[in-house]
Amino acid sequence: MLNSYTKYHNKLTSETIEVVKVNPTGQIISRFSKIVECYSENLGNGIAISMVKIPGGTFHMGSKTSEFGHRSDEIPIHQVTVPAFYMSKYPITQQQWKAVARLRRVDGDLNRERRILSDDRFPIERVSWYDAVEFCERLSRFTGRFYRLPSEAEWEYACRATTKTPFHFGETLTQKLANCDAKYTKTIKKEKPYTISTVGSYFPNSFGLYDMHGLVWEWCADDYNNNYEDAPHDGTARVLNNDSKSKYKVLRGGCWYHEPRFCRSAMRNYNSPSLSYNGIGFRIVMACF
Repeated sequence: MLNSYTKYHNKLTSETIEVVKVNPTGQIISRFSKIVECYSENLGNGIAISMVKIPGGTFHMGSKTSEFGHRSDEIPIHQVTVPAFYMSKYPITQQQWKAVARLRRVDGDLNRERRILSDDRFPIERVSWYDAVEFCERLSRFTGRFYRLPSEAEWEYACRATTKTPFHFGETLTQKLANCDAKYTKTIKKEKPYTISTVGSYFPNSFGLYDMHGLVWEWCADDYNNNYEDAPHDGTARVLNNDSKSKYKVLRGGCWYHEPRFCRSAMRNYNSPSLSYNGIGFRIVMACF
């Protein structure tokens, strides 16, 4: 049952964003405005998580063998229909992490005072999959509605935002577009050393999501499998069997110290759910109300 606190925050608001597209050399060739819907999940003390409404739709998941950076686990390309849902506008920040970590424990402990960098607007990192799940469970109990990690189909659909190119910006990713190490981008001169940045420092995609390429790897709900044979076509997470603790979990999006090919929309990575390293964070989703 939703409490009065939750009902109060169900109201959607509109936000105008600027979206850009680039040519193969990374130069911006078009700009347009887009209106997106979102709501704010208030955590108290002036802290909130902004959730963006992602419209439902159908897309082709995976990549062609000819795509820059293609890997063998990105095939076969398959059609997936994804129902509408909400996704956090940014990766979860240090400020949001600390607010939820202080909430009542559900299944595991969270480091309440984890502070990697001085600015709370930096994304939380060094987070295990189990940590991310515990975060979602605490937030769900606090708000009265179900938050969770995205399936990797939801993640890729949300990242692409109706595009078919390696990046939602176009064919190329540069350090002016995302937080990554662009020294391997042949057509672009490296402009600065790579380093982590605060969330929302770059242009969003047309769904209103920021930092889907680079910044931090993001956990998904799925068990990792080395291809898409028999993958779900309905946007749900792929869990190989009930013994999920023995499986690797999927990571998406790349991070600030990886080159662009690791930050593509179709790129898949994985890690043990109990382990974490620099550059691993997450964002959250919720079904539409």
